[in-house]
Amino acid sequence: MVQSLIHMLQRTVQKVPNAEAIIYGKTRVSYEQLWSISISVACFLSEQALKKSERIAILIENSPEYVEIYYGAQAAGGVAVGLNTAAKARDLETWIRHSGATWLFANAHHPELPRLMQTFGKELKIVLIGESNKIQSEYNWKNIVNSTNEEFDIPNITNSNDVATIIYTSGTTGNPKGVTLSHKNLVSNIQSILSYLKLTEKDRILNVLPFYYTYGNSVLHTHLAVGGSIVLENSMMYPNRILEKMVSENVSGFSGVPSTFSLLLGRTNLSEYDLSSVRYMTQAGGPMPPANIKQLLDELPHIQFFVMYGQTEASARLTYLPPEKLFEKLGSVGIPIDGVTIEIHDEHDKPVDAGVKGEICAHGDNIMLGYWKDPESTNQVIINGWLHTGDLAHMDSDGFIYIDGRSSDMIKSGANRISPKEIEEVIAELHNVQEVAVIGVPDDILGEVIKAVIVKRPGEYLESREVQAYCKSNLPDYKVPKIIEFLDEVPKTASGKIKRYQLK
Repeated sequence: MVQSLIHMLQRTVQKVPNAEAIIYGKTRVSYEQLWSISISVACFLSEQALKKSERIAILIENSPEYVEIYYGAQAAGGVAVGLNTAAKARDLETWIRHSGATWLFANAHHPELPRLMQTFGKELKIVLIGESNKIQSEYNWKNIVNSTNEEFDIPNITNSNDVATIIYTSGTTGNPKGVTLSHKNLVSNIQSILSYLKLTEKDRILNVLPFYYTYGNSVLHTHLAVGGSIVLENSMMYPNRILEKMVSENVSGFSGVPSTFSLLLGRTNLSEYDLSSVRYMTQAGGPMPPANIKQLLDELPHIQFFVMYGQTEASARLTYLPPEKLFEKLGSVGIPIDGVTIEIHDEHDKPVDAGVKGEICAHGDNIMLGYWKDPESTNQVIINGWLHTGDLAHMDSDGFIYIDGRSSDMIKSGANRISPKEIEEVIAELHNVQEVAVIGVPDDILGEVIKAVIVKRPGEYLESREVQAYCKSNLPDYKVPKIIEFLDEVPKTASGKIKRYQLK
């Protein structure tokens, strides 16, 4: 097995030095250029006496600079800590302090940067990307980029269990959870993903997923590992522009979360664009309604569509549904990826039979080392080497996994435990529904009652009674939402997951 991401990238550079690695607006970065600047970053950090496993925080949106800093930090023996660029100073301060980062590479125009500089002072060494008249730093990005790097030796990572990156999850409460991933975790997961996506240097993906979260992180590394090209778009605000860029850049792949595809289906007409170059699309980050999957493939019947499931704690991926099984096993998240074993366990942590609901537990080289500086939380989810995901599911007799909900999301109404997913899938079948989220809200008699929050397709008309009538004809009475609310958008984390706690 290749030792690290750096060695993977080095191998790619030797193979296709002049190929386009990153396309960002009018900027096109070849693999040779990407490698040169990444090594310049590594040289700079080494000259600053960076210690092994020292943490380097990155507060930059998806860009060539983000990639160069991420790979440069690891080439210098450091640990890359990508930070959510949409976060406020309060959270950023917490993550920086919790990770113990000594360096921060940041966009000079980030609105929270002045407060961070005031809070940390000289305690945190800051490199500014871009120029600003308002703030100054001792370290200059242009000087780093233009420095020589011929004599730098790539470190020989003798222990693949050394920490490579810390990813802070999008949890909403409690102490920060820094998922700690080793070089082996990342390399193992990348190789498993490549084995089923069958990516090559000819693949070009349009990426809208943030690199500081695990899904976007895996999209980045898998394509760099094979010499593919990554076309960056950092906003889904104008879905038509996304499709136009897919056409103009002749992309072969696209990845998104359910809300990404809801926007494309609800606000564009896919048939108006020549997407014949697109070979595949992938979806993770929560359940996508089968009605949306069917609509997407009705409009793009030539693509391979991969439904996937994973967690940050698993370096990204745990399962995938082979496209040829998509409609036969519709609603399933598929089978374990190569190198991963999955079992469904009961409340006594014992494997259950096919068809019996329990918790998804996973074992493999991609499972995290643990939560940074939090052995107690680590021991709650990694038991005897198995990751306990907190997701409820059952496995059919063919070994395909069906998620029934997250234990924390289950609605307890009267004597019934209800999964929001089933209700969401039914409501999503209504043609004038763009997006839906179902939650439980407190009730004095039943404990909780069901509430559905709906985003209508633009220009469409829909009433609460229509939704309830459709639910009554497709669901038992106790699963019919008592409350229907219409919103312009459903609140989400930066990774696209619904903030159910806000809806309550």
